[in-house]
Amino acid sequence: MARGLSERHREAGMMPSMGFVRVKLLQCEKGSSPPGSRHEMFDPYIAVNVKEAEITDNGIQYVQKKKTIYPEWSTSFDAHLYERRLIQMVVMQRPNKLVADVNIGAQMLADKCKDNGVASVWVCIEFVLDLKPSGRLLVQVRHFKDSEVQQGVNRSERDDNKCGIKQRRVAIRHRKIHEVRGHQFIATFFRQPTFCSQCTKFIWGLNKQGYRCQACQATVHKRCHENVLTKCPGSAVDSRETKMLTERFNINVPHRFKVHNYMSPTFCDHCGTMLYGLFRQGCKCQECGTNCHKKCEKFMPNHCGINNKILATELAKVERDSKRGPNNTARRSQASVSSDDTYQGFKGQDNDDDEDYELMWNQRSKIKSEDFVRYTLEDFHFLKMLGKGSFGKVMLAEFKDSGQYYAIKALKKDVVLEDDDVECTMIERRVLELSYQHPYLTHLHSTFQSQSHLFFVMEYLNGGDLMFQIQQSQRFQPDRARFYAAELVCALQFLHSRGIIYRDLKLDNILLDKDGHVKLADFGMCKEKIILRGAKYNQSVDWWSFGVLLFEMLIGQSPFHGDDEDDLFHSICHEVPHYPRWLSGEASRCLSLLLERKAEDRLGMPRCPKGPIRSQAFFKPINWEMLEARQIEPPFKPNIKSASDVSNFDMDFTMEAAQLTPPDRELLKTINQDVFAGFSYTNAKMAARK
Repeated sequence: MARGLSERHREAGMMPSMGFVRVKLLQCEKGSSPPGSRHEMFDPYIAVNVKEAEITDNGIQYVQKKKTIYPEWSTSFDAHLYERRLIQMVVMQRPNKLVADVNIGAQMLADKCKDNGVASVWVCIEFVLDLKPSGRLLVQVRHFKDSEVQQGVNRSERDDNKCGIKQRRVAIRHRKIHEVRGHQFIATFFRQPTFCSQCTKFIWGLNKQGYRCQACQATVHKRCHENVLTKCPGSAVDSRETKMLTERFNINVPHRFKVHNYMSPTFCDHCGTMLYGLFRQGCKCQECGTNCHKKCEKFMPNHCGINNKILATELAKVERDSKRGPNNTARRSQASVSSDDTYQGFKGQDNDDDEDYELMWNQRSKIKSEDFVRYTLEDFHFLKMLGKGSFGKVMLAEFKDSGQYYAIKALKKDVVLEDDDVECTMIERRVLELSYQHPYLTHLHSTFQSQSHLFFVMEYLNGGDLMFQIQQSQRFQPDRARFYAAELVCALQFLHSRGIIYRDLKLDNILLDKDGHVKLADFGMCKEKIILRGAKYNQSVDWWSFGVLLFEMLIGQSPFHGDDEDDLFHSICHEVPHYPRWLSGEASRCLSLLLERKAEDRLGMPRCPKGPIRSQAFFKPINWEMLEARQIEPPFKPNIKSASDVSNFDMDFTMEAAQLTPPDRELLKTINQDVFAGFSYTNAKMAARK
């Protein structure tokens, strides 16, 4: 096995030398700017590219063979020490703006490590902005030698009194795709004036959000994307829509494009952006005057002289008329009433527009909070940082009037809009309101907003998260793991019974209260009404994640492994987890049933052939009625010194200043505040009346 691996490395020119390095990103500092340079908000994130050396006729060239990774601050990534391997760390600033980068040899980082194998290294970087002022990037490097790798990384880490689960994991939230006629539209912020290719009007406003196709770069308003006529991807000349219009309407008039010199600013009628350059900037149709980039010419359909907006409107009318029968109106009304009854009065349930999310919320909310206090940022005093990531920050705050402590999650509105996460944010707010009905879900005190941020005020659970706790003890004893798992079963079944899938179950998102009971937190990845809709994507994903979580609690490491996302995916799809001999048979059987790849047969699902999850032998010691009532004494009680104690949280976070990232004032002016109307809420059972 090892010989085969070495042979593959030798063939690729990547002979391993001295194990691998684990690089932890800690801090990025921007040097002093030259006099007169423009001050900018600096809130960076990091992209990492690992490059391999290849010998060519022109000498050594560096090729990137692995996907770019985006590690969060205070998390780490691994890189094996192949010959001449380079690590490129690219400093980015939202939105997707390159500000600096540095290339450093993997072996050079390893050489920085001392006898204990760990070193903190300041890496000098040059910034693209502000006339290239200097800056530096602080990383912590740990070198694992060949001997440690062969004996198993986990064994060497146990010598340092640490468990095999080394870093916090961030859920991958893929950009929402709106698919219309093969186009894969995603919400995009435009940094320059841009035309809509459908209605030919500007997408007005600096940094205005519209939709752009990932495949062909077609750009449209959000309101226009459903009316797009031509198919994607590939050349629209041979698309199904072009052929259909040719057959039905005899529309097959190719454009007569010629390269053209434009004497005034001109925009592409396909992607909407300006034709750049001083001369021969693009192509112009000699018949209808349509303009496009040279690169966009192949995507233009044979619709010379046709107004796509008018044509789309007329085709929509024809389609509506063809569906309309003598009794169609009555049938539609009856179906609408039935659908409203099923979904509690929701309308536009499958519509992704932000206005419909707010309409859904206004129709669903039954609690009137006008009689309760509405809170603002001035009501709280921030004390400590508890955690942060791409989503925003979580900080410990003191309520000035009562002196009580809360955990406040702050989301930047521009990030929410840029990532098209308005729906996710509204779902998180609704699930948090519902969470007060269950003892093992984090309870919401209130929500409020400022011009730049959204704030969730939640109960402060000062026992820390299970990731912090498991790093202190390597793994949990069976009784402790069983207790946490049983309380989580109750929480998940409560959510599933209400049509909610959690989708982000991991050690980082499970908190302990002062007594040692678990609380499920962070509902930003939840999906609503999945089960009621009868979708294939159902609660089975939560039971798989629950199996991975239980494996980690019992064994102290993950069941699947990989050097990167592709390797990990292959491991999940094809490899069978290894269960140690010392693990009890009941635990092994429970884990194997939870990690069943056939979703309908997975433990926790209604049709699981092995019965309900609560009846499994592993959970036999649990009295479920007492557990539901929080009447079972937890096997572990966290060490808490005071109500504001943060000692159970990662010091990488708590040492940072508890402050909000200042907003970009120009970007702030472009935010559509109406999208977040109705976000503010006060929990009647946790807050005082006016």
